[in-house]
Order: sequence, then structure tokens, then C-alpha cells
Amino acid sequence: MTSPDVRSDFRVTILGSGTPTPRPDRFGSSVLVEAGGQKLIVDAGRGATIRLWQLKIPLGSIDALFITHFHSDHISGIPDLWLTGWLAPPWAQRKTPFRVIGPTGAQTLMSKLEEAYALDINIRLKDEKNPVEGIETDVTEFDRDGVIYEKDGLQVTAFEVNHGDVIKPAYGYRFDYRGRSAVLSSDTRYNPNVVKYSTGCDLLIHEVGAARPELLKISAMKRILDHHTSPSEAASVFTQARPKLAAYTHMVLPGTDEIPPVTVEELLAETRRYYDGPLEICEDLMSFDIGETVSARRFGR
Repeated sequence: MTSPDVRSDFRVTILGSGTPTPRPDRFGSSVLVEAGGQKLIVDAGRGATIRLWQLKIPLGSIDALFITHFHSDHISGIPDLWLTGWLAPPWAQRKTPFRVIGPTGAQTLMSKLEEAYALDINIRLKDEKNPVEGIETDVTEFDRDGVIYEKDGLQVTAFEVNHGDVIKPAYGYRFDYRGRSAVLSSDTRYNPNVVKYSTGCDLLIHEVGAARPELLKISAMKRILDHHTSPSEAASVFTQARPKLAAYTHMVLPGTDEIPPVTVEELLAETRRYYDGPLEICEDLMSFDIGETVSARRFGR
């Protein structure tokens, strides 16, 4: 399934495959979707701008940011993408409003960020003469399943997921482009809505969480895992949806000094008990080209 040579006009790249854990190898949750000439980002966790730099993609070239939910590990990089993308050097240079699309609450988030960074913005307007249009925000909110973006053959559909009883709103996204499709589950428990919107898709990127039984005796750890999809549940989603390629990201694998985390090998083995289709483990900067087939490429390989 892995190919170093294939490049299509529909590509999904993992900017950050991590969790709130501040790991240098797995940055915060963020995914880049390129369709034709469009560049869209889903979530902007810690380090998203660094990954864009590594890909040589100017921060100001992002057409829109989509927010799944308001956990900090999914949005802590938004100020960096918004503010740094406005600067004058060639790796930034946004001259039009920063477009944000997200569930109810996105407008409040961006307006409060404007207040928080007002001193920086005013200084740069006076000192660096950056275009005022480039620091403005253009926010669209939604509150139900449905198409939320359409442009040049690309359609984006939002669908509600279940990340927990009080973690609302929470949404996943489906991207359809010229007969091909990619689905991002976002953070979620097992949810039939993910199956509904991903059935028959080309690429399904899904979260997962697992811990050793003795760790789940710790109430804080159990609460964390109760917000995520187990390997057997994810396998059920994959089996029902039957994507051309499934992939794990945002792997919640907690441990302590005394109780080691579940390994990736163990995670895969548990999944394989219930699912026999194509499956990848996401890494930061891993990309998926979606053409007649779906090919995965690891950065620098």
C-alpha cells in the first residue's frame, strides 16, 4: 500500500497524529487536505505550523481551517497559524481574511483570540504595515450534519460524533472530490454516524484508544478511555464501512511508570482479531494520495 512515487490531485497529509502528550515526534491533532489547488486544514494542534514549514507550504496559503471540537490539543495551534500566517516573509503572507469553519462556538473562540492578541496586532499594523485584511477573520458556524463547504468540485460534509456526554459539539468531516472521498472521524467513541458517512469511502482516518486492564482501575485513566474508540470497536467501524484504506491516528495509549502503555503492535494485533482489510498507522507528515487506489507515503521515504 505504501508508494514513494504516486502523486494525485487529492492528498491528505497528517500534520499532527498525537494527543495532549507533548511529544516531539507526534504533534497535536491536525490534518491537511489538498484537492486541486485548494489547501484545507482540519484542526490546528500544537506544532501544525512547523509541519507546514517542513512541507514548504506557506502558512498564508491555507484556504480554510475546519474545527472538529474545542479540546485544547485540537486548537492550541490556531493563534500561531492565524498570526504567523499574516507576516510578510514568503513562508506566510496571508493577505485575505483567515477563514474558519466550525461548530457553534467557533465565532466566540476567534473573537476572544482577537481580543487576546490585540496588542500584537496593533503593533504589527503600525510597525510592519501588514495588510489589515490578512488579520481579519471570516467565521462560519454550523450546528447539524450537512454540507458546509463547496468549491471547485470539492464538497465537505460535517457529521456529529460522540466524544462524550459533555464534550459537545464534536464533529467529523467527509471530503468528496471528483468521485473520491476521505473521512476523518475526529475524537469519538464508537459511533454509527461514522459508519454512515464513511461507508465505501476511499480513505478513513480514525482515532483509537487502548490501555491495559490494570490501568483502567485508575478512575482518571478510565474516564479518558471512555471518550475514545477501542481497537475492537474501530475494527467494527472498518468492517462495516469497508474503506479502501483505513488508518489510525490520535492513538490514546496511556501508561504509567509501573504500567506500560499498550504498544502499537498490540494495538494492531487486537484490531486484526476483527478486521482483515488494509490498515495503516499514521505518523506525522505521512501522506495519502487518493486516486484509483489509495497510496500511503511516509515523510522522507
